[in-house]
Amino acid sequence: MATMVLTTLGKAVAGPVGAALGGLAGRAIDGAVFGTRARQGPRLTELQVQLSSYGTQIPKLFGRMRVAGTVIWATDLRESATTTGGKGTGRTTRYSYSASFAVALSGRPIRGIGRIWAEGKLLRGAAGDWKTRTGFRWYPGDEAQMPDPLIASIVGTGNAPAYRGIAYAVFEDLALADFGNRIPSLSFEVEADAGSVAAGTIVEVLGAGAIVAEAGGPMLGGYAASGAAGRDAIEALVEPLGGWYATQGDRVALRSGMGPARRLSDAMLPGDAPDWQRPPATPADVAIAYHDIARDYQAGVQQVLRGGPARRMLQIELPAAMTAEVAAGIAGDVAARAALAGEVRTVALDWRAIDVAPGDRVTLADADGLWRVRRTRIEAMRITLELVRIAPATLPAPAAIGTPQLAADVTTGATRLLLVELPSDSGEGGPWIGAIAVGTASGWRRATLLVGDDASGWSEVGETAAPGVLGQVTLPPGPGSAMIEDRTSVIEVELLHDAMTLESIDDVALDRGGNAALVGAEIVQFGSAQRIGPARWRLSRLWRGRRGSAMTGHQVGEDFALLDPATIRRVESPGPIGQTLAVMAAGIVEGDRATTTIVPRGWATVPPAPVHVSISHDGDRAELRWVRRSRLSAPWRDAIDTPLGEEREAYRLTLTTAQRAVRTIEVAEPHWPIAPTDGALTIEVRQIGTYGASAPALFHYRPEMTR
Repeated sequence: MATMVLTTLGKAVAGPVGAALGGLAGRAIDGAVFGTRARQGPRLTELQVQLSSYGTQIPKLFGRMRVAGTVIWATDLRESATTTGGKGTGRTTRYSYSASFAVALSGRPIRGIGRIWAEGKLLRGAAGDWKTRTGFRWYPGDEAQMPDPLIASIVGTGNAPAYRGIAYAVFEDLALADFGNRIPSLSFEVEADAGSVAAGTIVEVLGAGAIVAEAGGPMLGGYAASGAAGRDAIEALVEPLGGWYATQGDRVALRSGMGPARRLSDAMLPGDAPDWQRPPATPADVAIAYHDIARDYQAGVQQVLRGGPARRMLQIELPAAMTAEVAAGIAGDVAARAALAGEVRTVALDWRAIDVAPGDRVTLADADGLWRVRRTRIEAMRITLELVRIAPATLPAPAAIGTPQLAADVTTGATRLLLVELPSDSGEGGPWIGAIAVGTASGWRRATLLVGDDASGWSEVGETAAPGVLGQVTLPPGPGSAMIEDRTSVIEVELLHDAMTLESIDDVALDRGGNAALVGAEIVQFGSAQRIGPARWRLSRLWRGRRGSAMTGHQVGEDFALLDPATIRRVESPGPIGQTLAVMAAGIVEGDRATTTIVPRGWATVPPAPVHVSISHDGDRAELRWVRRSRLSAPWRDAIDTPLGEEREAYRLTLTTAQRAVRTIEVAEPHWPIAPTDGALTIEVRQIGTYGASAPALFHYRPEMTR
């Protein structure tokens, strides 16, 4: 009878749920009499797998929830090619891929999107910073939203749907290198409502005005409503919370726990003994699975273990986001209800109880506590009620917290770029310009390199290498020699952030070229690195003037860059010597641009200046001698000279007399005889390289040196 009445009520109310709502409430009240069907509501795992199947249901989101969503539109993968390499090194073409697609998130409007995970790792952090390059837009799902411009440009303006009533996000050219060149499985932290939402409020919204919640119920962080029918989404939330339904005017009331009750003692028929039904008292253990807010909405479990010889376990999935404390409290309430589930009483009443309806709370004269009317039967002016004990409120159960293992959320900071001119190990001509890029925070990974200018435009030349180590010199080195280890000077530097580190190495590693750094214009190797404060380091055991670099002109505030080959990306075709080269590093965050310039001097394309210029004597003969150096990187070995690194060996001597007369001679070997008639001379010795002459080595000759 109750089912028939409630179904009729549903037809009278009509509206969005209409008669189906009446059937929902009737089933909730009389399900034990008229049978049940398997619920097809939301499951915990459904929110973690991204789908793209036609006809997939879009959940209605409440509060703040993490959902995978459904791909509703996508393009083919976009392929881009970048060719690097040059003379002597070969050319390499690298291919990169990106994709554009749209993901539906909620069947009701949302307020915003927070973090985004890709394959379980953060793609977008809590600060809104992106870990991979992409364009991104989102639409709230209101009735005023217009078609996305990217979708419209591809499918046509007249063919692009606006998806009104669906909140969705659009990725434009998401770089796929971090995901095996395929669209990753994504999940989104979506905010549909401000703050937590009461369970009763959610039910009222899903009931579209036909259900009124008597009490708010527990506060949930979020809920994703879905299921084969509207009632499934409601019951997936109501059943674990111990709720039930009753009629309230022309609507259905959702009730739970304690509340106003009617006393039945006056209407009870004399002589009718109560019919008690008590199953064996077996304590129930309860395990409730939920989305744990403290664990980035991953599945959590709270248990209530009662003990006893023959325990049974109630396993419940509650597809809602909440804290561990709220979930533990719900588990305790479920356990309390389960302990009283078999306490059922049947009472007989007279006509004065005709208005007692399923779902009402009642009290009895001969029994403590509150009872809920589960079923009613009217026969010959006799009203029979089946009552179920309502469990009293329990003390909150202790929550099992543990230590969550969360996806790292490190910010990228702003991109910083330094251009360096370095020697080329291959000896090829032209300046060798390298780009070292990094971010001001430890989460920075890469940027796109472009050359050009604002007037003529910028051309992409590839991506940066691994994040470098950059900073500024706070204490520059003093004078030094390239011949011996400098144990007098120290260098102090401040790096861009404290996650950057330097390390000490031994002499063997130094001999192999380790710990090379650009300090101003000098290439220095350091054997000892000592941390002296946050992002501050002191460097000692210095090898100075490496690769023929100059050891002068140091000052506070000059650039410091660790010359790790893994962090340096060569800029192809930098242009002629003396012409300004502008390079831009575009970070993955929109608007993150770092632009810098360099004027190649070409010093690395010519030999270093000769060293050890001296006078040797052979009887009455005097000879000027010197030692050449090579622009190629080669370790020193006993009895083996360093490689020439040039097409031929040749030197240019510029001789200036005391009377300012100048003459120039060229020789093919590192020595030149001095005639007895030569007076005082200032001699500049330059090695003639394939691409130019070296800087001069100066020597002041006086005739008495030959005596």
